Amino acid sequence: MKKIATDLSIIVLAIALVTGALGTGSCRTEEPGTLEPVEIREYEGENLSSINDFRENSIQGPQLIEIESYTLKISGLVAEPTEMSYQEVLQNHPSYQKVVTLDCVEGWSTKILWEGVLVRDLITGANPLPETEVVIFHAYDGYTTSLPIDYIMDNGILMAYKMNGVTLPPERGFPFELVAESKWGYKWIKWITEIELSDDTSYRGFWESRGYSNSADLDEGFFEEDFFNGAPFED
Repeated sequence: MKKIATDLSIIVLAIALVTGALGTGSCRTEEPGTLEPVEIREYEGENLSSINDFRENSIQGPQLIEIESYTLKISGLVAEPTEMSYQEVLQNHPSYQKVVTLDCVEGWSTKILWEGVLVRDLITGANPLPETEVVIFHAYDGYTTSLPIDYIMDNGILMAYKMNGVTLPPERGFPFELVAESKWGYKWIKWITEIELSDDTSYRGFWESRGYSNSADLDEGFFEEDFFNGAPFED
């Protein structure tokens, strides 16, 4: 009887160990660890620049935005002025990817895989009024720039939230940077907080009011030809 009792004890202990092991595996409640995202450096056979290949040239340095309180406004000549949180922008609009090169007037360039939402989707959702001619972008640091509404609506212009597969770092414009393809880098506004629709074709943004070309086409010079011929300099 003593041997049988001992054998039973061994069996019970073995069952308990097995059950415990299975229970630990099947009822795990711990959250998985988070690893740093890996930057993509090649896409569809194209070598990409690094997200670190940019020079810091913003007007007030990198901006740190509290995403919990962030809102993107669509304002101006729209039938339905709109405010969206960061998550609402991402969740309510299709995302797209495109490799686009940023060319800076300082003489450097970077080729990046951008991921974001189409600006025209954001604008369309607010029902733009027919008299709209210009789209003015506002940034968290006070920077502004503008582009013709036709440029925005006729092209797949992205408002990016990722570059090379990783979320924009603060120095690159988190939460959103405009991918103003075929335009000089000063049109690539970072830290976007508002998209304003306007009929003011004479509007000039931060650098444009200081002599930079308002069209900013890459195949043209980036200074206004007649700006320094009697026009006042704004600082």
